[in-house]
Amino acid sequence: MRVYIFIAAVAGGATYLLIPLIRHLAIDMGAVGEVRARDVHTVPTPRMGGLGMLLGFAVALCFAYGTPWVSGLFINDNQAWVILVGAVLICLLGIADDIWDLDWMLKLAGQLLIAVLVSWQGVQIISLPWGRSLITASPSVSMAVTAFLIVASINAVNFVDGLDGLAAGIVAVGGVAFAFYSYVLSRDQPSYSSMATLLDVALVGVCVGFILHNWHPAKLFMGDSGSMLLGYLLTCASIVMTGRFDPATVGSGAYLPVFMPILLPILVLFIPVLDMMLAIVRRLSHGQSPMHPDRMHLHHRMLRIGHSVRSAVLILWGWAFLIAFGSLMTLFLPFQEVMIVVVCIVPLLTVVTLAPHYSRRMREIRKEQRNHGKQ
Repeated sequence: MRVYIFIAAVAGGATYLLIPLIRHLAIDMGAVGEVRARDVHTVPTPRMGGLGMLLGFAVALCFAYGTPWVSGLFINDNQAWVILVGAVLICLLGIADDIWDLDWMLKLAGQLLIAVLVSWQGVQIISLPWGRSLITASPSVSMAVTAFLIVASINAVNFVDGLDGLAAGIVAVGGVAFAFYSYVLSRDQPSYSSMATLLDVALVGVCVGFILHNWHPAKLFMGDSGSMLLGYLLTCASIVMTGRFDPATVGSGAYLPVFMPILLPILVLFIPVLDMMLAIVRRLSHGQSPMHPDRMHLHHRMLRIGHSVRSAVLILWGWAFLIAFGSLMTLFLPFQEVMIVVVCIVPLLTVVTLAPHYSRRMREIRKEQRNHGKQ
């Protein structure tokens, strides 16, 4: 555990120290976006924070490579380096978009090519659920499923990146959940679970180091270089963990453990995935492109009902935490006990989420009553 904390600290420290340099570089390279109609911020702010996160992640992997307890994970296993190469490519694609605002179809094609490349090099979901058991998928099916999950996660995080600290915080919550899961499993599956834990703690450290500069009001945005990178890394870490591990060995005889290889990335990224699906349906129903920008994302709705940027971010973090850990706890604790806790927390989060709306409605009702009394 101490080694993992050290790796997370290295990733966070390196990211925190590099971000100011990246900010100046972004300004020099012109990666400063104009304020758009859909943006929440009102002042042009440098983007390209993903480059700082990439460098922090790379530094953490290099430290891990030289750390005795985890260095053995790199022997005869190139998954970490394949993931790092893919991260570099994803980040470069995002930097290009931060500077030149690429067409969405070109960006999607680049994401798909990188996802296929990473999958082709061995970062794949090997086992797929079939009935109440797992089967070994054919290479072509495995690559297709892996590429789809990577691209979907990349865009899910990209969609939710609309408030200072929101995307990095949600991914950090997901990273902690994955790290917890893989750390528990590492006692029996060290060759896979420990690598997943290593990737997850490095990702969490990167997110924390970046949030310290990105908390509202942000000094630097992660841009597409950051949002795509975070979605990519979180999914790759989950694939390393769930792709070859048989979840049916964890616990209960229900269906959920069998389907975890597919469900885990979706559950941990539930808030971004939900936001992405709602946006796609909303835009297609209006005859627009799925990538057409608007101000109807979940975080925009939170601001519209009266939340501040910080309170909206903290509440969405809370929902992400509940969904991620609630789903994972069903693997280790009785389902009924987990549901009791969830049922107790959901009303509280719901009240906090809707409080500004009902507070405003009550003020409007009292105002109407006063006006009616004067008449």
